[in-house]
Amino acid sequence: MGKKLFVGRLSYSTTDATLREGFEPYGSVVEARVIFDRNTGESRLFGFVTYDTDEAAAEAMEKMNGAMLDGRTIRVNEAEERGR
Repeated sequence: MGKKLFVGRLSYSTTDATLREGFEPYGSVVEARVIFDRNTGESRLFGFVTYDTDEAAAEAMEKMNGAMLDGRTIRVNEAEERGR
């Protein structure tokens, strides 16, 4: 399995497709997903991008942290496993 990145400070206009497009230059994206509020249906302004290799994820994290995506400066970190 690849490495998952947390992407914060997204624009309300960011979709799964535009998130994927922004991160594809750095490697093969397995999944790109914007998280939405279940009750309101509005973006929670963060999402996750999963790469097939750790190297691609590391490069994307370095290049995209602080970059502009859909008019907003985004923050990119390694995603943390969520405890259940």
